[in-house]
Amino acid sequence: MPTSPPTADTAASGPILDIAGARATLRLNRPAVHNRIEPDDLDFIRHTIRQLNDDHRVRVLVITGTGKTFSSGFHLGELGSSAGRGKPDEPNAFEAMTDELEGARFVTVARLNGPVYGGATDLALACDFRIGVDSARMFMPAARLGLHYYGHGIRRWVSRLGLGAAKRLFLTGATIDAQEMLRIGYLDEIAPADALDGRVDALVATLGKQAPRVVETMKQVLNEAARGEYDHQGADALHRASLRSRDIREALDAFAGKREPVFTGA
Repeated sequence: MPTSPPTADTAASGPILDIAGARATLRLNRPAVHNRIEPDDLDFIRHTIRQLNDDHRVRVLVITGTGKTFSSGFHLGELGSSAGRGKPDEPNAFEAMTDELEGARFVTVARLNGPVYGGATDLALACDFRIGVDSARMFMPAARLGLHYYGHGIRRWVSRLGLGAAKRLFLTGATIDAQEMLRIGYLDEIAPADALDGRVDALVATLGKQAPRVVETMKQVLNEAARGEYDHQGADALHRASLRSRDIREALDAFAGKREPVFTGA
């Protein structure tokens, strides 16, 4: 079911959330300014993540943009605010939003319908998967703006893309195309514009066939490992719990019976 943003202003031009069964879609919706992200949008996105974390019917969130651009990033005119650059005694709201997105219970897929710039590159990188149109391109302009990027974003770039790629993109502000985005691991897959939805739908369908609880817990442990926070005791406890689950018994029974398993997350 569609969910309205918290305020009338964001209802007119802010992100739009739609929930259909196990799939939710969040669409950035300011095409006239290349889906620029405003401070109020950060509140809405964070509210959405928390809402969906509590709704265990939702297993996948797809994030995309209206029109020909995924997003041009955070509103440059707001960089001096606490939502953008951050005051010394206030948290960076964009960093908090991307961290919450990375840590979401459900699987996240960035559907890159076009170019992605600035902070939006980290919004997409905080997602679990990124599928982009073959005309996509990206750049990170922090150095040319005199902006030292927030720390968790830098850590995410290095852990996802490697130090060399992160240095090139952060320190030179280079623009790269979809093929290069695929090569360095920013994109998991590229597709022509007329095939993009099909590829996203196929990934969502594949995710929907997996055991939901272990998808959530393995995502958690994988992200912890990427951040250098791997907890072997916790990971081992999750492994042992899965061996006692109803879902593993259902999977084994289904394999023996040559049928598709019906998982419940138990």
